[in-house]
Amino acid sequence: MNETVSIIPLGGVGDVTRNMYLYEYGEFVLIVDCGLGFADETMTGVDLLLPDISYLLSSKKKIVGMLLTHGHEDHIGALPFILPQLPSIPIFASPLTAAFANEKLKEFKLNNRVVSVPFDSAEKTLGPFSATFIRVTHSVPDTAHIFLRTPVGNFYHGSDFKFDLTPYDKKPSELQRIVEYAKKGVVCLLSDCLRSEVEGSTPSELSLGESFEKEMQACKGRFIVTTYSSNISRLNQAIKIGERLNRKVCFVGRSLMKAKGVASRIGYMNLARGQEISIDKIRQYKPQEVLLIVAGSQGQQNSALTRIAYGEHSDITLNENDVVVFSADSIPGNEIAINALIDEIARKGTKVIYSGLADSFHVSGHGASNELMLLASLTRPSYFLPIGGTFRQMVAYRGLIEKLGYAKDRVLLVENGQEIQFNRGKALLGKKLPLKTVYVDEITGEEVEHFVVRDRQKLSKDGIAIVMVEISRENGRIVGTPDVVARGIPPSDVQIFRLKLTDALQTVFRERRGDSGWFHAKKRIGEISERLMFSALNREPLILPIVVEV
Repeated sequence: MNETVSIIPLGGVGDVTRNMYLYEYGEFVLIVDCGLGFADETMTGVDLLLPDISYLLSSKKKIVGMLLTHGHEDHIGALPFILPQLPSIPIFASPLTAAFANEKLKEFKLNNRVVSVPFDSAEKTLGPFSATFIRVTHSVPDTAHIFLRTPVGNFYHGSDFKFDLTPYDKKPSELQRIVEYAKKGVVCLLSDCLRSEVEGSTPSELSLGESFEKEMQACKGRFIVTTYSSNISRLNQAIKIGERLNRKVCFVGRSLMKAKGVASRIGYMNLARGQEISIDKIRQYKPQEVLLIVAGSQGQQNSALTRIAYGEHSDITLNENDVVVFSADSIPGNEIAINALIDEIARKGTKVIYSGLADSFHVSGHGASNELMLLASLTRPSYFLPIGGTFRQMVAYRGLIEKLGYAKDRVLLVENGQEIQFNRGKALLGKKLPLKTVYVDEITGEEVEHFVVRDRQKLSKDGIAIVMVEISRENGRIVGTPDVVARGIPPSDVQIFRLKLTDALQTVFRERRGDSGWFHAKKRIGEISERLMFSALNREPLILPIVVEV
């Protein structure tokens, strides 16, 4: 009889994004989360990063279902790309998470649907696994932790959370339920560790209200708020303050309009009658009567806020009486774009409030050290697996657990792809999957091979050199001198390269050899060109050799 449950993180360990975890028992697999990551500026032409599911596709195991913890992109964003590759499986999530996920699936014209599970529902049985959703607070409502019963013990999947005792929606974390389920015993706690290096506790969402109201009341122009579209509590708080100050609210940007529509449909956002106005009506009101909630807090190139900042928006122009509030932290990799956007807004004479300048307009959705230790104390597991953070944050989390009296080896610090086997109360490392980074092209939405990304990186950094060489069909020797067409390389360097290449090729191709056919000649010319470019010019451009037999 099999007595082993394995956990395999495909993403989310040592990495904040691409959260996807496999729970295995015998031939059965349960998936938790299906998130994406965001490309950085070095990944030219790439927009998104996905978990590598090669193991799932090649394995003979049966996927019994998928559970989603909350509605952020790094936990549900990969659904439209991953689900078409998998057999039809049941997917469960809390009401708002399911609504966000289903909206995304409809947008991609997929027939898959996520089943909404209220927090007071009975546990869901999926093959040998039984799952219960427990409400916790985070920067998106309806975030869930998962208590997972298996044939070899219970696991607590504690994804992104904080313990906000005064949440804006008045739905605090279900601490009592955590305690009740933990009494059944927990083999391993998978815990958010993103803010493990931060002492104390994360401030409440409700603490932002006073700052918003004070700044909005003092603003003589339009008050503009940009935040994550999924932060429904933040949006509701701004809307309510706007209502008290007699400001009409206008949502600007596709992602925000979609989020507002989803939240409104299921009763998570309620605007006062007549408070919302469309963008073509804002000129009918005085600037001090308007609250704009605008998409683009991460400096996205074509976002509404970027177009407004650069004077490219047809309906909104900034002036010195307006105030723009960035009510969001920057996602790693977006700092350059966000700083450039803030500078451009400042050039308009508009007041800009952002994280770092004022901390009273944004609070994290992740718990700090006190909250992380509290969850560990409530669940009292045998083992801990820190997730959703960088490796240094995983190490810091281990330090917190040691403070609670646990031995260091009870905290499992692993990399993505590393299987952890739980058998008879012991944790052992199993197989290590050779995961790759899966790139998605921003235009086609299709996967981009690694060599394509590598070539784009070379092009953006060192340019391209097309090397055209004529070779005698009769004796395999070079005819004349190579022709070099380059882009992104200074002409003086091209001239040096051409001279050195001519000498090198004349030497190499002086005598006819048995491998002097077109394919081998092209390969050798490419290798020689790359070597010369680096040795003579310290450059690594993309080299395209073209061989013509004459």
